[in-house]
Formats: sequence, structure tokens, C-alpha cells
Amino acid sequence: MNPSTSSVLRAARRGYAMVVRTTRVTPVFLSKVPFRLQSSQPVPAARLPYRVAVTAGKRYSWCACGHSKKQPFCDGAHKAQAPGIAPVRFTPDSSRTVSLCACKQTKNAPFCDGSHFKVIFRDFVKSVKGVFK
Repeated sequence: MNPSTSSVLRAARRGYAMVVRTTRVTPVFLSKVPFRLQSSQPVPAARLPYRVAVTAGKRYSWCACGHSKKQPFCDGAHKAQAPGIAPVRFTPDSSRTVSLCACKQTKNAPFCDGSHFKVIFRDFVKSVKGVFK
């Protein structure tokens, strides 16, 4: 892996995409999500999943709308900003560390299924298209 590839991977892990211009590499921050008063679709809270230690038998509420200030858990923000999206409640069988989805595109809620790679790629393509306009 060459140095530029590893820097792109490090930047992607931190929520950045690398926009390459002729000789300069400019980081573009991707985790800023436009604010909407009420949304019917979930908004990404972050680009990469949250690694969280969960306790067996304890009930958790995963934020499905993306508006919570206590990500990845629900703080009730959906009531005002996304009333049609309810949190996902789950109780783990064993104490362990899990990856909870932050992009809100998972098909296995609340757990990460790798959907964030599609979100990162889509945002990267949008930023590259903006360079060539």
C-alpha cells in the first residue's frame, strides 16, 4: 500500500474523504449533516459505526433517526425532529462489545452491516463530481 492510499484510508476512518486535485490533496469533512426541522428519512449521525460495550439483560434504545445528541442511543429527539421514526429497543443476551450503526442505513438494526461503505462512497463520488464541474 503506497503512502497516499494509507492516508486516504486513515482519513475515511476519521470521517473525511480525500478530494484529489492535480497535485494537491484536500480533506473534505463528511460527517456534517444538514439540519432539517422534521424528517421522514433517517439522517447519518456519523460515517463509521460506534463500538459500544453492552451489558447482558440491560435494555437499550438505539437512535434510528440520527438526531439524538447521545449517539448511538436515543435521547428523544425524534419526537420533535422525526416523529415518524421510532428508536429500536434491544436487550443483549451476553455482555460484549458490539458495533452499532451510525449511518442509519443498516438492514440489521441496530447492528452495523457494512452499509456505511456505500454512504462513504456515495459522498466521495459527489465531492469528486463537484471538482470537475
